[in-house]
Amino acid sequence: MAPSWRLGACSLLTALWLLHCCSCGWSERTSGMAKGETKEQQLMSHERVKRGWVWNQFFVVEEYTGTEPLYVGKIHTDSDEGEGNIKYTISGEGAGTIFIIDELTGDIHATERLDREEQSYYTLRAQARDRLTNHLLESESEFVIKVQDINDSEPKFLEGPYIGSVAELSQMGTSVMKVTAWDADDPTYGSSARVVYSVLDGESFFTVDRQTGLIRTAVADLDRETQDRYELVVMATDMAGQMGGLSGSTTVTIVITDVNDNPPRFPQKMYQFSVSEGAAVGTPVGRVIATDADMGENTDMSYLIKDEEGGELFKVTTDGDTQEAVITIKKRGRDVATTIRMEMVGGYQKHVDPDFKNVELGSFRDQTIVRVRAIMEVQEDARLGALVGTATAKDPDKENAPVRFSIDRSTDQEQIFHIDPVSGAITLGKILDRETAGWHNITVTAVEADNVSLISHSSVSIRILDVNDNPPELARPYEASICEDVKPGQLIHTISVVDRDEPQSGQRFSFTLSPEATNNRHFTLWDVKDNTVGIRTQRSGFNRHEQNVYLLPILVVDTGPPALSSTGTLTIHVCGCDPEGAIQSCNATAYVISASLSPGALIALLVCMLILIVLVLLILTLKRHRKGQRMSEDEEDMRDNVIKYNDEGGGEQDTQAYDMSALRNLYDFPEAKSGSSESGPDLHALPQWIQGRVSGDGGAADFSLFKGYIRKKVEQADADLSVPPYDSFQTYAFEGTSSPALSLSSIHTLSTTSEQDFSYLSDWGPRFRQLAGYYAPGHPEEEGS
Repeated sequence: MAPSWRLGACSLLTALWLLHCCSCGWSERTSGMAKGETKEQQLMSHERVKRGWVWNQFFVVEEYTGTEPLYVGKIHTDSDEGEGNIKYTISGEGAGTIFIIDELTGDIHATERLDREEQSYYTLRAQARDRLTNHLLESESEFVIKVQDINDSEPKFLEGPYIGSVAELSQMGTSVMKVTAWDADDPTYGSSARVVYSVLDGESFFTVDRQTGLIRTAVADLDRETQDRYELVVMATDMAGQMGGLSGSTTVTIVITDVNDNPPRFPQKMYQFSVSEGAAVGTPVGRVIATDADMGENTDMSYLIKDEEGGELFKVTTDGDTQEAVITIKKRGRDVATTIRMEMVGGYQKHVDPDFKNVELGSFRDQTIVRVRAIMEVQEDARLGALVGTATAKDPDKENAPVRFSIDRSTDQEQIFHIDPVSGAITLGKILDRETAGWHNITVTAVEADNVSLISHSSVSIRILDVNDNPPELARPYEASICEDVKPGQLIHTISVVDRDEPQSGQRFSFTLSPEATNNRHFTLWDVKDNTVGIRTQRSGFNRHEQNVYLLPILVVDTGPPALSSTGTLTIHVCGCDPEGAIQSCNATAYVISASLSPGALIALLVCMLILIVLVLLILTLKRHRKGQRMSEDEEDMRDNVIKYNDEGGGEQDTQAYDMSALRNLYDFPEAKSGSSESGPDLHALPQWIQGRVSGDGGAADFSLFKGYIRKKVEQADADLSVPPYDSFQTYAFEGTSSPALSLSSIHTLSTTSEQDFSYLSDWGPRFRQLAGYYAPGHPEEEGS
């Protein structure tokens, strides 16, 4: 904890004090019985001469950090001749615990680390006893061990942190406050408790006396309006500020108090107000205020109207709470459509600081211009022809000269207003709506009846006064979400209301649940009293799987007159939430609070649903049955020699599964050769009509007709966009122009005398077995025909 130089100093001090404490020699001899001697000691006094203790005052250095017990000193009596017959003991504060003694030599050691700030000295008693008999050889003697101080305690500000104040613009060197630090070290020994002060932070504005701790201003231009407080850090250092001294610090907050050093100022150089033509005396016209950067009583204001005309018609007073100038009507004077311009001087401050009395008073006031315009007013529900106001005009050259009035239609294109040309009475020409236009500004023209070249224009402002003709409405469609475990009485949402009307007394609404929802046990309304209403839960334990959306109808009523109302709906979703209350998921099935179905209605609803389900099942069954019939018909629709297989081959490249040459060369027969051919084609393998052509005149069969027909069909299929994009099998029922086999009809065969050989029919398989029976040679039916 202590620096290395301090350890060296402690060792040096210990050595010096040991030399000072160790002493031997004789002390003064005492005779007679010492105070407090026992009878045993009195007997001993008859046997020997009293001798005395030998020592000086003991000292021990505090905060000793060594590992061995610290030597304090030695007690010795002059009767000890060094033969070891005397046993030394001690008693008192710390004896046997903090301090131990060598019974033979009388050396005292400290076994614990001592702190002078906790205890500065210890009082003990010394005894010298016969080692054999344990009898006292000398009277007990009291001695003191003082704890020698070292600089181990830093200065502390016991009263910190500090708060002080000083007036702004104070002179440099003005006293602010005093701070004091206390050091627990010994003030009578060295400089350990000698403290000096300094400013660590804020020295640009304040200083502190090094010896006394008195804080003073360092500048003369402290301005509260620029900075109203300063934070200082003051440090106290012991050892008189020398190197190695300990230090402590504290914060000092200095508040700058206000003086009246700022003049008042009007935020605007001109204000405009309007007042109704029929306003009574004392009616407030408007308020203006002059601001002041000062505070407290230094902002108190007084106002006056400077010009004579304005002072005659209006009066100005000061609101003591807000320091505003309140302008009221003092006297009814001018007609409508007249603007009064008055100059008002404000901000005569009541409290002027003594330090600023020499400042010119004019610099502590300000002035502005206030214009008051008389206006006409009419209710928005006024009937056609209702009187709005009257315009007047005077001819300054001739008293009571006739004047004619008119309205500049460029300012009233819709002809909402009319004016009587003689009396100047302005009447209503159309129905008004304040929500569409709350003000109308028209220009009235006045001309002399005898001289139309003399003309004057005046602007007339007409304010439409509101009547309650619009119901209040919810500001927007509101939705709220609640957790399933919401607690009763919890505020879940707040809604506000808008109303297009603007009553002079201000808006005020009342909220209730609509009649169909008044008996609900889920939610309740809480009027917040600021034209808003809060919705609270009445119960807990919502279940979104049973009902996850509530529609809460809210009835809003204004104050009228007449009172108007409307109903808005708040949608409340019941959601699943995590343990912290964060919404996880919400469903969206709507359910109206007011809809309470009776058991009969529920049964009817279930019956309707059952009927619908049965109808759907019947329709599906009929469709499936018809589909099965069509599939059976398709399966029975067989072609003569076309067999369908659901076996897909490997395509044209697969030459192993099928003999593709037979398909490609179905009608590519070898030509019949004459005489020189050794073996002709197997004619029995072909139909007889083909055999006839092949065996006819030794020429080849003519297939050009069929080839042309098939080629034409292939071209049509290639050009057809509806053909599927894969190979398909096309069948065509085309026999050509004629057939040598003629018809196979049994009726036709019975009626003809042609003789043909139909024996090849027996080779066509079991499908043609019955047909071959009819036409095979040798049958009676054929011979008889």
